Amino acid sequence: MFEAGLQRNGPWIAGIDFPFGQSREFVKNIGWPLSWADYVAHVGSLERSEFRDVLLNYKKLRAIGNKEHRRATDKLASSISPQKLYGVPVALMFFEGAPRLLGSGVTIPHMQKGDPLRIVVEAYPGILARSLINRRSYKSDTKRKQTDEKFEARRELFHRLKNDAITRYGFAVDAPEGICDDPGADHLDALLCAVQAAWAWSKRESGYGKPDNFDALEGHIADPHLL
Repeated sequence: MFEAGLQRNGPWIAGIDFPFGQSREFVKNIGWPLSWADYVAHVGSLERSEFRDVLLNYKKLRAIGNKEHRRATDKLASSISPQKLYGVPVALMFFEGAPRLLGSGVTIPHMQKGDPLRIVVEAYPGILARSLINRRSYKSDTKRKQTDEKFEARRELFHRLKNDAITRYGFAVDAPEGICDDPGADHLDALLCAVQAAWAWSKRESGYGKPDNFDALEGHIADPHLL
């Protein structure tokens, strides 16, 4: 389904919530090619177990506190390392997602020149959510943790987004409040990703919101809070 979505005829822009790249430090240390397309193609040639072993073996050789590296954009966004295998396994999201982006022929601004009518940017709903409701928890996939408090946090997040979007992002947001009913917040997070993608599109004449410290080997999250 993901691949089919990437192949849909444009014009469109999508914000997708997984790390498109790895940190420059890791790529250099592990000896992968020093271009995004080349090292992602290499990752795509590995089995999942092989990729996992690469990350685990890399960590074995390094000191505590220097095992998993974050990209520049992760440090600004307070997001975790794309080498992370446990907890939120974003390393596996990268493993499954980045090679599919490479093979899809989409355009990733400043990283992959593909179909100009199909554009993909990296999104991260967490940074947008924190800017509106701080670090309040608003979602859970565990039944016993799906509380009224989290539901109210989703509603507050939704309403603050609608009220503040013009100021923060330069456009209005129109969506049904019913998306707050999903305790896992998949629909609400999708809205946040769409807002980040729309902001990137609004900045297309000035680099799609590319930050000054942009690294084409690593990629970056599209959000004005990271500029």
